[in-house]
Amino acid sequence: MSCTVINYCCSAGRGKTWPFLPPCICDMTCVNVCIDANLAGFLSNVLLLMRLSLTGRNATPPPAKFKMREWWIHVGLICIPLVAVYLHIPPPQLSTALQKWHGAGKVFHFRGFKIFYRDSLGALGSSDVIILLHGFPTSSYDWSKIWDPLTQRFHRVIALDFLGFGFSDKPRPHKYSIFEQASVVEALVAHLGLSNQRVNLVSHDYGDTVALELLYRSDQNRTGRLTLNSLCLSNGGLFPETHHPRLLQMLLKDSSFLAPILTRLTNFVIFQKGIGEVFGPYTQPTDAEFWDMWTGLRYNDGNLVLDSILQYINQRLKHRERWVGALTSTYVPLHMIYGPLDPVNPHPQFIRLYQKLVQRSTVTILDEHISHYPQLEDPTGFLNAYFNFIHSF
Repeated sequence: MSCTVINYCCSAGRGKTWPFLPPCICDMTCVNVCIDANLAGFLSNVLLLMRLSLTGRNATPPPAKFKMREWWIHVGLICIPLVAVYLHIPPPQLSTALQKWHGAGKVFHFRGFKIFYRDSLGALGSSDVIILLHGFPTSSYDWSKIWDPLTQRFHRVIALDFLGFGFSDKPRPHKYSIFEQASVVEALVAHLGLSNQRVNLVSHDYGDTVALELLYRSDQNRTGRLTLNSLCLSNGGLFPETHHPRLLQMLLKDSSFLAPILTRLTNFVIFQKGIGEVFGPYTQPTDAEFWDMWTGLRYNDGNLVLDSILQYINQRLKHRERWVGALTSTYVPLHMIYGPLDPVNPHPQFIRLYQKLVQRSTVTILDEHISHYPQLEDPTGFLNAYFNFIHSF
């Protein structure tokens, strides 16, 4: 794609926060941004026409009574290229940690799309396999803090980025669904030659619902199903009646008019605030960790498919009987690891309903300051709870 470099000087705004620009840009004196050449030409023509309409071709100074109007037009002249520049800012560069994670992974093809996954060989003498299913809006990198300890216990440790997440393809337009993501997991298991292997699933958030669809297919003996040895869930919206999505999620999933605008205007500051709200006050990610989450989201323009992916909230409501029914009727060993400070699935309403409906499951409630991301906020507590579960049967 041909492009034009726009140089924008921010010196007038230094020391201020521009709401439509990331902080990294406002801290610079000048910024060079590569945008589409056609867009650059269009902007140049718009600016020229606006200027001519204001001053005329002879560029004579306007009368005093037009000074106020000229000031507002100047503001418009500044805002148009600024917004255009912002909407075409390239995604952040991968950190060293993300580069290492990406470099250790592979891809396989699912219905023409590339799916990123990691598959690590671990403990000798064990045949156990564990598959990790991540949540929204992050990626398989959510499991990085517990990856090495898991490889010391399991023969193979596997995680993937769902379609539309992380380093996997993020097609648009596309009708993302929990059913499709479950098929992605089944295809990966077949790709790895594990179709006849009993597997242990560990899931979080969005991954919980994918796990329930896999559980349903397994219990119904569907073709291509996984053979489940166990299922460990963690904080996720299993029950629509106790699930409280964030405001931005509600706007994105239900507003066909606002969603395309909001997905483009969402920046690192908005993202950091939203993610920070679902971590405990004493377990907040570091700046580098926030940035890695944002980078994974922006990779392959993932911010532009958020509204499509968020339809999973509506799917949970529509298919509640199918998925909650599978959870309540299965004989597969179940465990729940729960961070009780979770504002999305609040305590005690969520865990009380879970214990009432899923009586065959065991439960671990972590320390009171642990919130929605227990595997990141308390990796040691998460691992201890999981190993106690896996050794109990």
